[in-house]
Amino acid sequence: MVEVMSASNAVLRYRRKEKQKELEDSESSSNEEVENLMRDSDNEEKQRLLKDQATEITHSHINSGRVYRPHHTDLFEITERVEMGKMVSLFFNKVGRALFYICLVVYLYGDLAIYAVAVPKSLMNVTCNIEGDDVSKSCWKGKSINKMNVYRIYLTLFALLLGPFVFFNVQKTKYLQYFTTVMRWLAFGTMIIAALVAIANGKGEGKPSKFSNITNVANLFGVSIYSFMCHHSLPSLVSPIRNKNKLTKLFAFDYLLILAFYVFLCMSAIFCFANIEDLYTLNFSDSTVMPIKFFQYFLGLFPVFTLSASFPIIAITLRNNLKTLFSGYGQTRLGRFIFPILTVLPPVAVAYGTIDVEFLVSFTGSYAGATIQYVFPSLLVYYCRKKTKRYLGDQKYHQHTSPFKNFLWIVFVNIWCIVCIALVTYYHITRKH
Repeated sequence: MVEVMSASNAVLRYRRKEKQKELEDSESSSNEEVENLMRDSDNEEKQRLLKDQATEITHSHINSGRVYRPHHTDLFEITERVEMGKMVSLFFNKVGRALFYICLVVYLYGDLAIYAVAVPKSLMNVTCNIEGDDVSKSCWKGKSINKMNVYRIYLTLFALLLGPFVFFNVQKTKYLQYFTTVMRWLAFGTMIIAALVAIANGKGEGKPSKFSNITNVANLFGVSIYSFMCHHSLPSLVSPIRNKNKLTKLFAFDYLLILAFYVFLCMSAIFCFANIEDLYTLNFSDSTVMPIKFFQYFLGLFPVFTLSASFPIIAITLRNNLKTLFSGYGQTRLGRFIFPILTVLPPVAVAYGTIDVEFLVSFTGSYAGATIQYVFPSLLVYYCRKKTKRYLGDQKYHQHTSPFKNFLWIVFVNIWCIVCIALVTYYHITRKH
């Protein structure tokens, strides 16, 4: 993706230079015509007026910044933020663009459905005082209302409170991102420390052999993609970085650090808990592992704070992509009303039908997520190399060239994706039977 961003900057920079050269040529021919008129004219006053006019034209173009001045900026330097949709429009045809937006829309729908399930489910588990996973049981002792109905009440409130934000635009989310980042680090650190303390005190009930079933590896594929998915956000992450000379090493270190963090979190969970909830934070509602009441509520409500803050941003992103996919209707008065509704209704409807977060994460990551993480980046890098070669000549090596530059890596990535999707599909089919 970094190489594609670099190539996108190069192509855009090349096109601008070509337009500037065309403008410069047209200005030169215009000035020549003015000079010819001046030579042919016998009237000195007319010559003076024409000369002044030519001078004004030249100065107006210079002041507007349209005169081409050569500079030595590296063509492949990443100075402009080029989003994934823009990359697709640069290097794909109409069919490729449509397929990309369809996959992105499906992924974002899955993302919103996961959020729409996780938030009310967390609220249900925090407020209900009857333990157990059976949602048909009563939520409170002596009350007839069951957990499923409480979940749906919270889901309705969630949709009514956050749904209207889709009709507007959310800007200046810097402090919101700071808040969610701090909350995530605090929650992750608390869960790891609590699990390790429980294991050290002999309270661990985990049975690692229980999690060694090879059939679950296929499901792990989708969950892993969803956990590591950030490709559509990379342009926003890379652009603000001042020194981009070591981006490859930076991302390699970043991914290894995230992998180590996930492994640490998973291993502590496996040895600590006999059964792991699909929302891992729900495991800490038990006072055996988390004796501090404040952290029980904090971890139980952690998805409520962070996912509720992210829901409007992702929903607005989905709305904008739907408008791009159906560009003919996006700017109409009816479109401004219909697209926000089409954004919110499907994920909320899915959330009314299921409470299984694990299935939603696996499905979203395994299919739409796999195409965004594997298929489209590999195809983008293939077509961007072809286009930069046509525009700029053979550019095999530049500072942002991928270390996996051999064509066989592109083939391998797509074959790997197909095999994994097939295994996940087989897992879901056999799981039902």
